[in-house]
Amino acid sequence: MPITLLLTLLALLIVAGLGWYALTLWRQVWQRQEQIRDNEQQRNQRLAEDIRFLASSLVTEQVSVIEGSIRIKVLLDNYSGALDSAHDREIFTLIYDATAHIPTHQAWKDLSASERKLHEKHMQKLEEEHGERVTSAARQLSQGLTSP
Repeated sequence: MPITLLLTLLALLIVAGLGWYALTLWRQVWQRQEQIRDNEQQRNQRLAEDIRFLASSLVTEQVSVIEGSIRIKVLLDNYSGALDSAHDREIFTLIYDATAHIPTHQAWKDLSASERKLHEKHMQKLEEEHGERVTSAARQLSQGLTSP
């Protein structure tokens, strides 16, 4: 057998082996991409349920307008699924931005009574000015994030 034939067969065998290896690697990539899509879909389903629950809680006044708006805005920011464009989501961002400067948790407890009073007045004013719009938007979201 001539040497060129042996080298050609060896080259073909190497190419076939590398092709098989490349195909194996691509299969792993496709499986990972599918797993990522599945995880994203499950995450969006959980977020959608949390948003509906919070929106319902806001409508039934189990959570305040300010707190509900902030929580809904954060969940909506993390949600990457389909959203009905008719839903008023801007109001949650408006409330969030208007209260972003207010300390939370321990920083809130560390404020003086007069500082807390000022922030509470500001939050009350926001609730009075935007409460109906927030409730209306929450009512929409409590029915679901997409049109039926």
